[in-house]
Amino acid sequence: MKFRHLFTKIKRKLLGGEYTNSELLDAGARIGNNFSNYGFIDKNHAFLLTIGNNVTLASGSRIILHDASTKNALGYSKVGRVDVGDNVFIGANAIVLPNVKIGSNVVIGAVICKDVESNTIVAGNPAKVIGSYQDFIKKNELQMKIRPVYNTYAPTKTWEEKQREYEDLKEGGYGFDI
Repeated sequence: MKFRHLFTKIKRKLLGGEYTNSELLDAGARIGNNFSNYGFIDKNHAFLLTIGNNVTLASGSRIILHDASTKNALGYSKVGRVDVGDNVFIGANAIVLPNVKIGSNVVIGAVICKDVESNTIVAGNPAKVIGSYQDFIKKNELQMKIRPVYNTYAPTKTWEEKQREYEDLKEGGYGFDI
C-alpha cells in the first residue's frame, strides 16, 4: 500500500473526513464523472448529495448535509440536499451548507448558505457574487499569455522543475500548471 493511501486511511479514521468516491457512492451519493475530492463530505448523509461532472472539492473545503443546531432543543437535526452542477470548483476551506443548489460553471471561495446561479463566481463571508464565470475564464486566458505555464502534473515534476517553478513564483506572482 502506498504511503499516501495509508496516510489518508489513518487520517480518515482519526478525523472522520476525506472519504473516497466509492465510499460516498456506497453511502448513496450521486457523483458524476471526474470528481476530485480533497475535502470533507458528510458521509452519514451522503444520500442527500448530487455532484455533477468535472467537480473539484479543494483541500479543507466541506459539504455539510446536516445541521445539528436544533438537536439539543428539538431532538432532531436539520438536513438538506446539496446539488452541485457541472464544472464546479469549490475552493480551499469553503463550506457548503445543507439545502443548497450550486449551478454549473461556478467557482466558489466562500461559505455558501444560499443557492448559486450558473455561470457565477462567489466569494466572501457572507458570500457575494463577484463576477461571471465567462469573465473569470477570459481573464485567466489572458493571464496565461503573460504568466508562466508549466506542462507537467505536480506529482510527476522533477526536483529541478519544482525548484524552477518555486523561483518563478516567489515574487508574489502566479502561474498555471496542468
